[in-house]
Amino acid sequence: MALLDFFSKRKKDLTAEMSFIDHLEELRWHLIRSVIAIVICAIVMFTFSDFIVDKVLFGPTRSDFISAQWLCALSHKIGLGDAICFKAITPQFQETTMTGQFIASFTIAFIGGFVVAFPYVFWEFWRFIRPALSIKERKNTRGLIFWVSILFFLGVAFGYYILTPFMVDFYFNYKLSPQIDVKPTFSDYLENLVYTTVGIGVLFQMPLLVLLLAKVGFVTARFLRKYRKHAFVVILIAAAVITPSTDPFSLTIVTIPLYLLFEASIAVASRVNRNQEAKDKEEWS
Repeated sequence: MALLDFFSKRKKDLTAEMSFIDHLEELRWHLIRSVIAIVICAIVMFTFSDFIVDKVLFGPTRSDFISAQWLCALSHKIGLGDAICFKAITPQFQETTMTGQFIASFTIAFIGGFVVAFPYVFWEFWRFIRPALSIKERKNTRGLIFWVSILFFLGVAFGYYILTPFMVDFYFNYKLSPQIDVKPTFSDYLENLVYTTVGIGVLFQMPLLVLLLAKVGFVTARFLRKYRKHAFVVILIAAAVITPSTDPFSLTIVTIPLYLLFEASIAVASRVNRNQEAKDKEEWS
């Protein structure tokens, strides 16, 4: 009997081990497919790298950029004159290393590929964790991929159309001395652009994160309201990390939408809490 118990236990251990290995294998294929999608999109981006650099990356540096025109028109419409109009600048960028532009082209391709393939990459991630959810949890998370993608692209658009033009206008027009000529490297501009687009896109996921935490009972609207001041400090720190520098101008532009997202998260959590309380009353009645 002891021998039988030993082999029975050993069989269970092997089954558990195989199950764990199978999960790792499944995760590996999800990662492989995600990487393939990013690589395919990156190849397309690399093929049109000249157009992307000239029209897309350098777009926010021009005074005729679409958001610059809209802001200037809004400034005149509300009677502020040229208060929020961007000054005409001709920014020039340089590279201090021979391999700078070559490496930058691959960075542009990879980042662009990731942005374009983001919905598919998240879909692969969701396919991996979805089987572990109950039927009720699956119903509660319908449309998750759509909203994650929408918020991500909204964050990227905000960083690209609003934050980046303001950043360029501020730094190129800020003069500590007339003898100082602002000519940053292209790699420096590209790094800042990635932070202010992809980084903001990730931070725009805050309402969905709070939604999921509220559904599992980890946070409540009352808890979020109680620690609203603490959350503001955390948002300020996150904005300081995302923005290329800690000047008040850039921090304000990033902090305002992030704080509005936090307030939206409170509203989402409050609605979830009300629905859960209503269900609990129905079950007890």
